[in-house]
Amino acid sequence: MSDTPARSSRPRVLIMAFQGWSDAGDATTEVLQHLAGLTDAEVLHVIAAEGYVDFQVHRPKLLFDAEGKRVLEWPDTRLYGIVQRPGEEPDPDAETVRLLDGSPVTDLFLLAGVEPARDWQTFADEIVEVIDAWSIDSVIILGSMFSDAPHSRPIVTSVSTESAALRAETGAVRSSYEGPVGIATVIDLALADAGIETISLWAQVPHYVHSTPSPKATLALLDKLEELLDIVIPRGELLAQANEWEANINRIAAADEDMSRYIRSLEESRDEALAAETTGDAIALEFEKFLEGGRAENAEPPSDEEE
Repeated sequence: MSDTPARSSRPRVLIMAFQGWSDAGDATTEVLQHLAGLTDAEVLHVIAAEGYVDFQVHRPKLLFDAEGKRVLEWPDTRLYGIVQRPGEEPDPDAETVRLLDGSPVTDLFLLAGVEPARDWQTFADEIVEVIDAWSIDSVIILGSMFSDAPHSRPIVTSVSTESAALRAETGAVRSSYEGPVGIATVIDLALADAGIETISLWAQVPHYVHSTPSPKATLALLDKLEELLDIVIPRGELLAQANEWEANINRIAAADEDMSRYIRSLEESRDEALAAETTGDAIALEFEKFLEGGRAENAEPPSDEEE
């Protein structure tokens, strides 16, 4: 009997991310690596890099295999999944991704690769075929972008989808963005055309620390994934890494008055925007209560028969 991915009654979900333009601070690829490590995900399918990837930008790596033989590792796009072998029982105490009832997640797939340099539509069509072949029900596309975000404040995430049903279910919005896009958007539209429910989850990364990975943004994406999928994801060392990341930036800024002044301006802008948003929500809520109260006061009293 061949090894097969575990199957449960829950929908099969694929989380995908690509190195490159949509991976600011390595936030999205770190999410996939973290989830793959927790679930012991194994390679199920490979989309070869040949014809898609510019090897002068993403060069293959020379490695030694288990037998000491030199081999090339190409920058392919790989689908990972949780494989359940006959006779194997999961360790109930293992640190892994779990459902809210404590049972391990077995229906999660991961797709990782680099942003192709060419033939994006053909590449997107291949992704759609893979999703169909593995009977995947829904997809979450991760992205991270550099923005005017202060490192000292919570990382802002946004969730969008073309599906009205998913917007109602998750609180996501329909993206109104127009402008240059990456492979994530091309795939998003291809999946929508194929009738596959897709959510885009993006995080904002401080642009002034672009040269280092951002574990704080990775944590923010994991937080949102927990909320969207009703799962529990152990954080491992990520929280400590995020605290160290923030502390290191604070130390650098403390020695640079211009940088400190710039960060303070970002903090003030973020705090003002948050205050305005909070105030607006509060006013809208009170107005809604007022309208409901007015409707109740103007309602006709029940008849004797209704009583």
